[in-house]
Amino acid sequence: MGVSELLLKMFRYQAWANGELLDAMDSVSAERHPAELHLAIRLMNHCLVVNRIFVAHLTGEPHHFQADNTPDTPDLAELRANLAATDQWYLDYLRTVTPAMLSESVAFAFTDGDNGYMTREEMLTHVVTHGGYHRGEAGRILVQISKSSEQGIKLPWDTYAVHLHRTEPTRRLRGAA
Repeated sequence: MGVSELLLKMFRYQAWANGELLDAMDSVSAERHPAELHLAIRLMNHCLVVNRIFVAHLTGEPHHFQADNTPDTPDLAELRANLAATDQWYLDYLRTVTPAMLSESVAFAFTDGDNGYMTREEMLTHVVTHGGYHRGEAGRILVQISKSSEQGIKLPWDTYAVHLHRTEPTRRLRGAA
């Protein structure tokens, strides 16, 4: 498996995991848990903003973000649409990027003004690992809601291993007996 193939699988996983988490967030009662839902949306909006900032770094285009989150909080439907579009951008990018491009280093500035210098491959790896970290935070919020209230929330089972076996069911046939 080439590096770009692994990255492609990781970004497919990210798109799927984002959808799974947003489905679970959609089942949270905004009336019963407004603060928790707001925080979960803010966390995932932060992921969206960072992902878009790195799109700009990868393409050499400027971005309009002054911080790593937006002042206003989107509603869940808007967040879902924007995350899906950004996830698709990364999937399209990975289908065209070459190994030589992945090893190119790019200078950029973080939103706090600090300078950054990463290869495109490192940027892509950061986007995936950063998203996983914050999905985990949002997932913990859902667990707390589920444990502290009578509201049943179907928690996402969104690990990379689960994703691989759901998208490639023949893997189960090759597993240990």
